[in-house]
Amino acid sequence: MLFLIPKNTFKRPWSEHQQILRHHTVFIFLIILIVSIHFLEVNFIDSLVTQVIGYDFTPTAQSIEDGVVYWFSQHWSPVLLAFFVFIYIVLYPFTLWFSPLYFLLTDDKRAMKTFAYSLLFIYAIALPFYLFLPITNVYVYYGSPSALNVIIPDVEQFFYTTTTNNNCFPSLHVAIALLIAKTVSFTHNKRFMYFAYFSAICVICSVIYLAIHWIIDIMGGILLAFGVFYLVKRFIKEP
Repeated sequence: MLFLIPKNTFKRPWSEHQQILRHHTVFIFLIILIVSIHFLEVNFIDSLVTQVIGYDFTPTAQSIEDGVVYWFSQHWSPVLLAFFVFIYIVLYPFTLWFSPLYFLLTDDKRAMKTFAYSLLFIYAIALPFYLFLPITNVYVYYGSPSALNVIIPDVEQFFYTTTTNNNCFPSLHVAIALLIAKTVSFTHNKRFMYFAYFSAICVICSVIYLAIHWIIDIMGGILLAFGVFYLVKRFIKEP
């Protein structure tokens, strides 16, 4: 964090920080609202709707790519496995939560507004797919071991408090990683920008290497991200 945040950020008087917080209240509320809805969907709504739907669309995904991603789970390297697990459960969450904090601390209204509204649109578009088009992730479908548990035993139990194994299409990890990179580019902080793009590329590689998402999930996440970028740029005025 100290490496990425400009040095003069914390030299502002407390009154100025309070004023900045008031300017960003709407965006902070939107982010908290989206996270709350997501937790409700994952822990309560998803299982009920899945039972009602009574159909798993995973064989369709499997028939399209015929085991391309599954191949990686049969050729794991211990070093690469540990690296991509770190990317998936440490680096991605860090960039996800640090980015809006950075926008807030630096009072970057354009980046914060774009991040909040894009996150809202991304989740609003993805949610119907998660509820009505359940697709199980790759390693669960094939009965392979969890890469997360291989590196950190029992961590998957905690991980599934924030997602389900059939919320795969489109990939939120991919869409939001690209969203972070896009919004960070507005800051003109080169160190943070390079870090965000590096993180986005690694996240996309990690969901493949760890046999979590199907190729169509990744393509869906990419299309979702760029579609939302277009909508936000076209319909939301810059502050």
